[in-house]
Amino acid sequence: MLQIARHRHVEAAVAGAARPVVLATLSVRVAPDAERMAIESALESGAKLIVANLIMLPPYPTTIMLAREYATLPHEEDLEEVRATAQRAAALGIPTELLRISSPRPLRAMIELVRDRDAGLLVLGPDPRRTPRWWRALAARRVRRETGCLVWIASD
Repeated sequence: MLQIARHRHVEAAVAGAARPVVLATLSVRVAPDAERMAIESALESGAKLIVANLIMLPPYPTTIMLAREYATLPHEEDLEEVRATAQRAAALGIPTELLRISSPRPLRAMIELVRDRDAGLLVLGPDPRRTPRWWRALAARRVRRETGCLVWIASD
């Protein structure tokens, strides 16, 4: 009986270790400490890293219907820097997925992503110099309330 209980405990620990780490940013480059936290967490747990670039979709209904990929202009996001973060993680052997999520409600999209992928850790990592503090605080509060994962926020 004791051996069965230990076996189930080990299975639960292994299953918990497989939950992915989500590194989320809001159209800006990832803060260096957030990148380090996400990569180290994924390495230690052997989990997949999901780098999510959340883009506020402007209210241009015709553009969105006809050419959604052109609703956000290249200078409105730090796409190359976010890609570089994903490439650095992949170079370390971490299974990495880069997502570019455009939504009129990026916070809601981030929560859906965390729920759908059953993330174990969400690292809110937008560069603090380029993202309002209120957005990071609101995001952390909503994620803690609406999901079942740990949350780490990049410091100022």
